[in-house]
Amino acid sequence: MEYFDNKVVMITGANSGIGKTAVIMFAKKGAKVVLVARRQDLGLQTLKEITDLGGEAFFIQADVSLEIDVEGVVSEIINKYGCLDIAFNNAGVVESPVGVSELTESEWDRVLGTNLKGTWLCMKHQIKAMDGRGGAIVNMASIYGLVGTGMGLPAYIASKHGVVGLTKAAALECAQKEIRINAICPGWVPTPGNEATLSQPDINALAHSLHPIGRLGTQSEVVETVMWLCSDQSSFMTGQAIAIDGGYTSQ
Repeated sequence: MEYFDNKVVMITGANSGIGKTAVIMFAKKGAKVVLVARRQDLGLQTLKEITDLGGEAFFIQADVSLEIDVEGVVSEIINKYGCLDIAFNNAGVVESPVGVSELTESEWDRVLGTNLKGTWLCMKHQIKAMDGRGGAIVNMASIYGLVGTGMGLPAYIASKHGVVGLTKAAALECAQKEIRINAICPGWVPTPGNEATLSQPDINALAHSLHPIGRLGTQSEVVETVMWLCSDQSSFMTGQAIAIDGGYTSQ
């Protein structure tokens, strides 16, 4: 894995879970990491962890579902560093399990607003910042951006399928601009967001059984793939939705 010395990296949903792991791993590889998240307390806590490790980073509080926030984040990055090299659009939410006919309009709007609209808004302004100099963008999708499930996540599934399609559209648009855009589609990975769910023995056992490899993924395994997609080692890859799923979607 190449180092990312002096590369400016924007990571959304950066205050916990896979986003936080990405912040730490990119910083350890020499990147200048911009943490973007809604919760300031956790964001500043993560920022301190990075600086204590000797990494370079700063935190911007923002809601990716609001264009004024996203545009402000990218503008602040350009004002501070003069460029944006890499982006990992990781911010996402999920609804409580519910059927299509029981899902409320407000919950649909909340999930699609962050997961799909937020990804679009981030790319809209990231692409403008990268135009003329190139870059790499990775969007967080899911195995449920490739397949469905009967577990009652219709808004989440719709949003992640949308992220995969949006990634392909943007990648084709930007192919001649030397801006590579890909998506990752992780299987079940323990994070603070699903800790309560996976603490239930029956659901934990089910989650393990769904992955032919016989275990769940790890946050670092996901981030290693993100870093590879952002490196020159994947210079001929764009418009792809990469499953990191222990065989889940091969069944």
